Amino acid sequence: MTPRTKEQNEDIRLRRLVQIRKAAADVFLNKGPLLEIRDVAAEAGLGYGTVYHYYSNKGDLLHDLLWDALDRAGEWLKFPPMAEPGLPLKIPLEGSAAGVRLLQLWAEDHAIYLLCKQAGEGFPSLPEARSSPLTAEFRREVLTPLSMVLGTGLTEESLSPRGTEVDAPCGLQHTEMLLAALVGCAALSLRRGQLNEEAPEIVRVLKL
Repeated sequence: MTPRTKEQNEDIRLRRLVQIRKAAADVFLNKGPLLEIRDVAAEAGLGYGTVYHYYSNKGDLLHDLLWDALDRAGEWLKFPPMAEPGLPLKIPLEGSAAGVRLLQLWAEDHAIYLLCKQAGEGFPSLPEARSSPLTAEFRREVLTPLSMVLGTGLTEESLSPRGTEVDAPCGLQHTEMLLAALVGCAALSLRRGQLNEEAPEIVRVLKL
């Protein structure tokens, strides 16, 4: 049997990390901070020892899961999809269409939903030394661009050249409220596995 190359081993490692983090996000939706490594192993279909090899405690797992989700959320906000499938990604969604697509993104990627939920609560599952950098990055990479996409008062003109908010605290506060409302409404649909289908009705009820 030919030994695996370094590249093959690295590919396996990265795929295993994705598998573990996805399973952790799914478990966290149901168990919250009561999540245990053995729960993640069962959800991922892996042995406890395998998961423990990558993450010996749930704090490190949650920390990495949230940062990884933040990267994906930031990329989505830079290049949000069109409302109609099959069209090139040129014009960003706005208003209610953006709200629907965000909910559908949460249905596809539970880790991003978990990120937004934890952000609204101040990342209570992480110690302050780990939550503070994540909060600042979430504000810059997710909350600020989301405010522009949703049209809650933050515009390109209200941003500094480095892309941080200057005079738009009300716009960001409004976005935080909308995001919290979306997170709360999405919870029930997520548990039922119907968030994709119910996303337009949630946005209609919230009058986004």
